[in-house]
Amino acid sequence: MKDAFAAEVAAQGKDPEIVAILEEVCRITRMGFAAVARVTEERWIACQVVDKIEFGLDPGDELEIKKTICDDIRKSGHPIIIDHIGADPDWRTHPVPMLYGFESYASLPIVLDDGRFYGTMCAIDPEPREINAPELIALLKRYAAQVAGIISATVGAAS
Repeated sequence: MKDAFAAEVAAQGKDPEIVAILEEVCRITRMGFAAVARVTEERWIACQVVDKIEFGLDPGDELEIKKTICDDIRKSGHPIIIDHIGADPDWRTHPVPMLYGFESYASLPIVLDDGRFYGTMCAIDPEPREINAPELIALLKRYAAQVAGIISATVGAAS
């Protein structure tokens, strides 16, 4: 791990319920990678990861914040859901999917119980996936809220 903050973030994700939620996100979206990430203005740090496509990230690992779509979610507070990046006129030339080689993407904000933005729950896959459906998005939002509750309890206990 890069530093104490990254270790702290990884520790916040050490919860079997978060792992189970990410497993379920992969199952219901048919995507091969799901993660909870701590996202700040300066950093993107993996809090917990389920990686079935060998994307190569573990808890505590970091991506350059400006090379993530999660930074857009941090700024807007809104989910981003993309079925097929290559067919989407707004995303097909975006540098982030091109850099990491994914074709489908879902990311939702994680907002702690006290209203602070923590990060995102995201999923990616190298294949297009039909994920932009109201029922599926509602379920993903519920999972993001569950993760927020778990992390809120962890962060609150550490304070």
